[in-house]
Amino acid sequence: MLTVSSVSRSFGDHQVLDGVSFDVRPGRMTGFLGANGSGKTTTMRIVLGVLGAQAGTVTWQGRAVTQRVRQRFGYMPEERGLYPKMKVGEQIAWLGQLHGLSAADAQRNTDRLLEQLELSSRADDKLEELSLGNQQRAQIAAALVHDPVLLILDEPFSGLDPIAVETVLGVLRERAAQGVPVLFSSHQLALVEQLCDDLVIISKGEIAAAGGREELRSRYGTTRFELIVDSDAGWLRGQPGVHVIDVDGPRAVFDIVEVEPGGESVDQRVLRTALERGAVRSFAPVVPSLDEIFKEVI
Repeated sequence: MLTVSSVSRSFGDHQVLDGVSFDVRPGRMTGFLGANGSGKTTTMRIVLGVLGAQAGTVTWQGRAVTQRVRQRFGYMPEERGLYPKMKVGEQIAWLGQLHGLSAADAQRNTDRLLEQLELSSRADDKLEELSLGNQQRAQIAAALVHDPVLLILDEPFSGLDPIAVETVLGVLRERAAQGVPVLFSSHQLALVEQLCDDLVIISKGEIAAAGGREELRSRYGTTRFELIVDSDAGWLRGQPGVHVIDVDGPRAVFDIVEVEPGGESVDQRVLRTALERGAVRSFAPVVPSLDEIFKEVI
């Protein structure tokens, strides 16, 4: 497990990180979210040793992260860092050897990854001859070629079409299923919501929210409900303790604005009233989306 504990960093008078703490657990996909300038990339660079923390610690498996340990991490920066005039397969295999693999193992891993990422036919092409989406796939292969014990990916889905996204997701899920902790940042919140087990939201250099996906949904959930009946649901407007957000024929969305002391709760009273009026097809709390949680905490 990777543990970031109370990490702080300033550049001059500008405090970029202030007591940042979170875990990236084995076999789990952790989304690292924040607006531009929130401190995501600085945090990743500190984990990787590119920058130093002015306070706090970064540990791997409970021990300080050394350069030898960092060599076993896989990192994909937001800025493409591969050599444009070097052949794709050649440079990925070379990077594997730089991470300590034998030439044979590096080539074997390269061939496997290029096949998984549907780049085998482009192995002998120079990187600059690939589309931006295929360059992104090659960058992901470079981060994975040495079988890293931890993956840190900065905007891995940038520039990928939906089919390519699914291809990359399959590769990342496979690594997570093998027990590898995966930390990645992305501005594509719908994709993060679909993919991640855990979420870390950073705002202005501080952790604004962190936890499991369903845990955060529950924590930031509202008293909003959706009701679907057989007939028109307009009668809901007259119910005490209820603020109707929307009524569309048999469907209504409403907030509970008053909590009745003791006795029957407002939501249960609404459900009972609906059942007395006819069939109820659906009645459930409205779960907030990641986009709604993100907007609330930053």
